[in-house]
Parts: sequence; structure tokens; C-alpha cells
Amino acid sequence: MTTTTATTDPVAEAADHLHATGLRNQWYPVLPSHFVADGEMKRVVRLGEPWLLFRRPTGELHMIADRCPHRSAPLSLGQHLGDRVACLYHGVQVDGDGTVVKVPGLPGCNLEGKRLVTSLPVREEHGAVFAWFGDEAHPEPAPLVLPERLTDPGTANFLNYAEWGAPWRFYIDNVLDPMHGAFLHGTSHSMAGGAKSARFRIRETGHGFFFEKTDQVGVNFDWVEFGRTGVDWVDLEIPYQPYAGPGGAFGIVGMVTPITATESAIFHWRTRAVQGWERDSWRFLYRMTLEARHHEVLEQDRTMLEEMPEDADTGENLYQHDLGVVRIRRMYRADAARQAAELAAPRGEAG
Repeated sequence: MTTTTATTDPVAEAADHLHATGLRNQWYPVLPSHFVADGEMKRVVRLGEPWLLFRRPTGELHMIADRCPHRSAPLSLGQHLGDRVACLYHGVQVDGDGTVVKVPGLPGCNLEGKRLVTSLPVREEHGAVFAWFGDEAHPEPAPLVLPERLTDPGTANFLNYAEWGAPWRFYIDNVLDPMHGAFLHGTSHSMAGGAKSARFRIRETGHGFFFEKTDQVGVNFDWVEFGRTGVDWVDLEIPYQPYAGPGGAFGIVGMVTPITATESAIFHWRTRAVQGWERDSWRFLYRMTLEARHHEVLEQDRTMLEEMPEDADTGENLYQHDLGVVRIRRMYRADAARQAAELAAPRGEAG
């Protein structure tokens, strides 16, 4: 009798893990800046790992692994000491770059002065904390270039943050699928108009691509742009009705950060190209009336994605409207395989 032993491919397993919990070597938004006040700290899980953010009384923000280098206790249970955190278990003190600065139980211990806790480069932009999640071969961050809709001084924006119980890739698929707007959001305040059939095309850019309808523009959710500029983002526009006040179309810049393989942190910057009194008017209207309506639309997306099975993207029958979804899935799968192979290769052979 011959027995066989199942074998696994560690590189393929690593690629699956990266695809499930998030690619490395790029910036991700972590949470809104105001979630961590001066002199406070907050624990989060991002890309499947626990992290601790703590802000000095002077405002400087740090992000380190939530794991004491002594006995692996969560640093988030400890005490904020201004420029460092003290572990509750044995008092070991770790600063913002992950260096052990003091071991109260054994002064002069060989742990002191060693950088034993992972720390991530962070930046704060447009109301959000961004962190560079590099792998072992790419600890130094690439430039963080945000989409023009966020950096344009003539465009006002508000950040909306939510956490959804769905894989991050479901969010990406959803926004790369403009046609769902005419159906799922067909009774909403902004997507009730236009045709319920269309043809689509992909149009390349220097940093990504547009996925757009060929036979309708400026009526509904008619196009979306995907960009990779150190951080992955989507940009889209939806026409506003006259009651929404002065200004142009309603713009959305969206980003998603995996929390775990089945949970996601969702970031939407709601934008409009308005200045002066029009900007003030739009801000007032948004807070008073439009924000609740936009939340209703997001809730439709969230409910749909959370109710889908976790393997929803493995047993589908796609058609022409799904060209954008197919494109983005192939890209992320290829990136996960490449990153896993680079990490598995001996140093000097990757790439």
C-alpha cells in the first residue's frame, strides 16, 4: 500500500496571504487623524496585524507593533509616557521608532538601546493618518502622491470613515463596477437617472486606468479612475441635482485598507470644486442635508458586500461590464505572487 503526503507550496501560500490581508510596499490610510488626540494612544488592526498609534503631547504621531519585545504583551495595555510607551506587564519602555529605552526591572539590561519593535513611517494628509507598510526588503517608503482632487486648493473635501465586515477586494470590485449604481442605488438622490444598459471601455493613464461608459457621460455613476501613486485610490464623479447648491459634480476619492482578511477600513473623501462663499454654502448643505443621503448610499454598498459569501469572487459568470473588475483582480493577484516570490528568494536574487 502506497501512501501519499500532501505537499504545499510556501510561496503560493504566502501569495494567498498577501492577497487576503493586503499587499505590502505601499502606503495605506490607517484611520482619521482626530482618532488619536495629543497625548493619547489607540490600538488598531491593519493588514492582519495589531498596531499601536500614540501621539506625543506636541502632536508628533508614531505607529509601532502592538507587541512588547520582552514577553510579547500588548503595549496598548500599557502607559503613555509622552515620547514612549511603558508595557503594563514588566514596565519595559519603547519609544516611537521601536527602540527599548528603559528596562526598569533590570537597569542596564542588554535590551536597552536596541530597536526591537517594528515601527512604520507615518504621514498625516487631508485628515487621515497614512502608514507605509513595507516588507523586509522595502522598509523605506516610496513617495506618497495623492490624487489631484485632494490636493487641488480649489476643491473642498470631507473625510468619511467606516469599517465594513467584508474583504477589502470586495470594495475594490464594487467601485470598479459603475453599472451597479443604476440598480443598487437606482432610487437614491443622485443615481436615479440615466440608462440601465451600457457598454464600457478601459482607458489607460500614466498611473492606472479609467473604466468608463462609452455611451453615457455626466448622468449617473458613469466612470471611475483607478490610480497607483504610492497609494492605491479610486476617483469618480456623480452629478448633483440643483438643490445641492452651487458648484460642480460630486466627487469621491476612495481608498480601502484591509483590517483582516474579512474586514476593511473604508475611506471616502467627498469633494466638490467650490471656492469662496460657494465653498461655505456647500459645507453647510453637506453637513445639514447631503451627508445623511450619502450615508444611505454607502449603507446600500456595505449591506450588499457584507451579505456576499467570502468566496463570492470565485464562482461567478462575468460579462462585458466586468472588464474593470477582471483587470484589477489580475493586477492584485500578480502583485501578490511577485511579492511572495521576492521574499522567498535569497537576498540578491529577488526581482
